[in-house]
Amino acid sequence: MSAFGDDALGASDAVAIAARIQSGELRACDAVEAAITRAERVNPALNAIVTPLFDSAREQAKSQPPGIFSGVPTFIKDSDAVAGSPFFFGSRGLPRKPAEKSSAFVQQLLSLGLINLGKSNTPEFGLCATTEPVAFGPTRNPWDRTRSPGGSSGGSAAAVAARLVPL
Repeated sequence: MSAFGDDALGASDAVAIAARIQSGELRACDAVEAAITRAERVNPALNAIVTPLFDSAREQAKSQPPGIFSGVPTFIKDSDAVAGSPFFFGSRGLPRKPAEKSSAFVQQLLSLGLINLGKSNTPEFGLCATTEPVAFGPTRNPWDRTRSPGGSSGGSAAAVAARLVPL
């Protein structure tokens, strides 16, 4: 896949991005916008993102949520409920309605100040060794698109490996 490094995120990891945001060197809005641009550019080839939540991420970045990873963009895999977002768990069999509340894991994750850009692809109910749900189609490995990134975190793994987000 393409290399990134010339935008607000550069080649930094999540710790470095958080430090730059906390020091005022980088704004959360700029970090989120860089991640969205990366995702829009690369996701068509990877199919790592099944539910983009870019508008809500932009809104969250304006208020820069408190926490150790304040303003750092990420994706949450579709096996966890995120309030207001559809929750598919990689399946066509679940109702197409937004989750009423976030799972305890998502609440804890977001309490660290991370900004959710959307939901990443996962195999149906997280049960397969490859990320190829019928509901959304296969996620491709950014290092070799003839292969799956594998497992229930395949969409998340592809997003990090392609450097769309740092974690």
